[in-house]
Amino acid sequence: MEVFPDKLRGRLSSSALSKLYELRNNKLNSFLSDVIDLCEPESIYLVEGTMEDIEYVKRRALETGEELPLSTKTHTIHFDHPLDQARAREDTFILGDKIPFVNTKPKEEGKKEVLSILKGAMKGREMFVGFYSLGPVSSKHRILAIQVTDSAYVIHSENMLYRHAFKEFQGDRDFLKFIHSVGTRDIKKRRIAIDLEGTVYSVNTTYAGNSVGLKKLALRLTLNKAVNEGWLSEHMAIIGLEGDKGVHYITASFPSGSGKTNTSMLGRLVSDDLAFIREVDGEARAWNPEAGVFGIIHGINQKDDPIIWEVLHSEDEVIFSNVLLKSDGTVYWDGSGEPEPEKGINFSGEWWKGKMDDKGKLVPASHPNARFTVRLGSFRNLDPRFDDPEGVKIEGMIFGVKDYSTLIPIAEAFNWAHGVITMGASMESARTSAVLGKSDEMEFNPMALLDFVSVSLGRYLENYLMFGKKLSHEPKIFSANYFLKNEKGFLNGKEDKRVWLRWIVERIEGNVDGLKSPIGIIPLYEDLSRMFSSVLGKPYTRENYESQFTIRLNGYKQKFLRIREIYANIEDTPYEVLEILDKQIADIEYYMRKFGDNVSPFQL
Repeated sequence: MEVFPDKLRGRLSSSALSKLYELRNNKLNSFLSDVIDLCEPESIYLVEGTMEDIEYVKRRALETGEELPLSTKTHTIHFDHPLDQARAREDTFILGDKIPFVNTKPKEEGKKEVLSILKGAMKGREMFVGFYSLGPVSSKHRILAIQVTDSAYVIHSENMLYRHAFKEFQGDRDFLKFIHSVGTRDIKKRRIAIDLEGTVYSVNTTYAGNSVGLKKLALRLTLNKAVNEGWLSEHMAIIGLEGDKGVHYITASFPSGSGKTNTSMLGRLVSDDLAFIREVDGEARAWNPEAGVFGIIHGINQKDDPIIWEVLHSEDEVIFSNVLLKSDGTVYWDGSGEPEPEKGINFSGEWWKGKMDDKGKLVPASHPNARFTVRLGSFRNLDPRFDDPEGVKIEGMIFGVKDYSTLIPIAEAFNWAHGVITMGASMESARTSAVLGKSDEMEFNPMALLDFVSVSLGRYLENYLMFGKKLSHEPKIFSANYFLKNEKGFLNGKEDKRVWLRWIVERIEGNVDGLKSPIGIIPLYEDLSRMFSSVLGKPYTRENYESQFTIRLNGYKQKFLRIREIYANIEDTPYEVLEILDKQIADIEYYMRKFGDNVSPFQL
């Protein structure tokens, strides 16, 4: 029986009603009717993805003051509440049973709370409804999603970050549902509630990580779906690296602010942040669910980030968020290499050099988690296959961290299971400004997914190990760390990562041997010396090599003891995980008996 609720007739234009009617999607109509009942908007605008829609949404973002125009007419700026500048862990909940390391609330209690806050939240406001595809629209693996919001900024961001797919909702198709309202902006009533059956509720927040549904909120839903169905939904960039034998695609998993976006710009860009990975004919194939970039801008400068810099200074559309607005209508962000202005407007309101907050802390010109939003098509290094419905074959996977004390810059796992458990599942990284809390505290962050995991880590790792067993062509797995220090400071230059990526390519192509160590395969000095010369045009001394690749055995041992204890206390951790960790610890202890707390690569 066809359902076309009267509530839709009273709120939509005749043209929009006609288009919605033609979809004949009863699930969609019922969902929209329920949201109207709940949020009580004054009017509704369907965003199909036409040029008229795109222009209207941007105009409304400016008219409502959610965005301000900049001197470059295609650029705008948005400010979030001073206390709404990052992902809000304490206000984000999975609705359902308790899961280790995950904020959960009993489903009925959590849903009742967030619905009570959303009740009437859109009174007097316009409700936008966006229709999108996670993944290439023509791919059989795409996932449909709908964003409902009363924020023109949020729907403007969705329009830039995702593929429009209105016509794909034809018939009673399933889709993920995201309901967001600016609400009263009362931070005490900020709630992000995730129902794993397919709906996310978000209110009293505008920071995109909490409000743009298809971003990290969708990751919780797609990760759960992937574990249930036997594939991977990951917090990973997808990059094409050119070698002597063609282009090799790798994924790169780093916590926010630890080098992922920068790494993704050093090759052919497919994705800077997220990846769907499926087994197809024995290969791991990957797709980018997104079509844009929501990147950290802090530290982006012309020398180190020429491609991003070029995009941010182009005529292409850009939304800047929480940077400094200067009096001439341009923007400034910390780490840009440009002189800091004396005054301007930022997330705290009027800003001047030396401004203090109410706790006596210096207010920075731009927030450390300030962002930029752009379309993927703006990047000159965009890979021609970024929208390939068949995906790209993955031949390598990097698990990278920000670790000042222990991990060497690059190492290759012995096999899939060793890499998944000792490199991916064992990640510890310094916390970044993308998350509320103290920066630079080391925290357990497996696969850079701690904020987004929506199932038990035991189930998640079991799926990972089983996925590897389905592959006849296993990707090589690597650990990376661009931040290792000694008493004199950082041991890696910013450009060194180009050499580590070159080594990965040569390992994939079988051009170089490696040196077996207790924690994996590491580069030989001769190979790195050649690569530093050819890739960076600079010498690489034996002293450089020894300082970077001396394995701090006791540091690694203590790390794996911590990790083992964590997994031993998770009820459904597969026994194979503990076996791999036990062997890893035993191997390190063997080398410690032989060499002490540290072993030079020249001793291996």
